[in-house]
Amino acid sequence: MRRTVIRALPDGNVCTVYPFHVCIKGLETVVLCRDDRDYDTMVKVICVSAWRCNVIVIIYAAVSNHCHVAILATTHSDAEAYAQDIKKVYSMWFSRRYGERNTLEGTETKALYLDTDWYVRNVLAYIPRNALDNGCNVNEYKWSGYQAAFQTGEKGSLDAKRVSLLKSREIERIMHTGEKLDRVPWLIDSEGCLIPESFCDHTYLEQAFENDQAFFLRTIGAVNVAEMHYSLEERPYVMVSDTELYKSVNEVSERWFKKCLDELSVEQKSRLIPYIDHTRKTTPKQLARVFGLDVEKIERMAKAKG
Repeated sequence: MRRTVIRALPDGNVCTVYPFHVCIKGLETVVLCRDDRDYDTMVKVICVSAWRCNVIVIIYAAVSNHCHVAILATTHSDAEAYAQDIKKVYSMWFSRRYGERNTLEGTETKALYLDTDWYVRNVLAYIPRNALDNGCNVNEYKWSGYQAAFQTGEKGSLDAKRVSLLKSREIERIMHTGEKLDRVPWLIDSEGCLIPESFCDHTYLEQAFENDQAFFLRTIGAVNVAEMHYSLEERPYVMVSDTELYKSVNEVSERWFKKCLDELSVEQKSRLIPYIDHTRKTTPKQLARVFGLDVEKIERMAKAKG
C-alpha cells in the first residue's frame, strides 16, 4: 500500500501528506451527541474543520460521547490543530443548544501519526467498528464514513444538492459555519445530511486494502478492538512509568531505524522525540530520562515542527 501519498489540499496546494488518527476522547458522564441533530452537526464539524485546517478526511465515526477521524495532513501540527478545531467548534454548538458551558473543557484531543501499514489498516477498520458502540451494524450506521468506501460510480442520490450552491444563510443553518464554501465538492442529501463519498478520500482507503472490499471487511471483522482502544484512546492520554515509556519508544525506534533506542545517534533521537512528545502524555524530564539527554536539549527537540 502507499501510506504516504501526494494530494491536492483544500487550499489547492499539491503536497506530500501523511496519515494520522484524530480522536476527541470520550466523556464517561456526558453524552455529547444526544439526537440526530447533534450527530449531523458533529459530522459537519468534522468536514468543515478539515477544510479550514487544510487536511483531508479519509474516514470518520461519531458516537455518543466521542469521535474518531483518519486524516491526511502535511504535518503533525496540522493534525493536532484539526483535532482542537473540532473540539472548539462542537463545544460552541453544544453550549448554544443545551446551555451547558465548558462541558468539553476537560476533554482531551490527540493526533497520532500512523507510522506503519499495519497501523493504517487497523485504524481504518477500527473507526467504522465504533458503530457497534451505538448498537448499530457497521454497514447501516449513518454517522460514519463507511459508506464512502468501495462505492465508486454511485456518488450520492439523485436528489443530492451541492453545498457550493447554498446561499450564505443556508450554509449557516445547514452547515453550522460562516465559512465561504463556494469551492467545496461536498453534497447533501434530501435531509440535509452530508454524503460521505463527497468529502472522504475513499481512494486512499481503497488502495490501503489493495482495492479489495473483501479484504476491508475481513479486517473490520478481525481487528483487535481492545488493542486499538488502548493504543488510540487510553495510552496517549495516560502518563506511564519510565519503564513502560522506554519500551514503547524502543518499539518505535525498531520500526523507524531498525535499531534499539540505546543505539540511536543524537540526530536520530532528534527525529523521534517530537513524535513521542506528540503521541504520548509525558514531560521533558521523563523524556530526558528515557532518551538519556539533558532536559534543555529535549525541550528544543520537542518544539521541532512535526
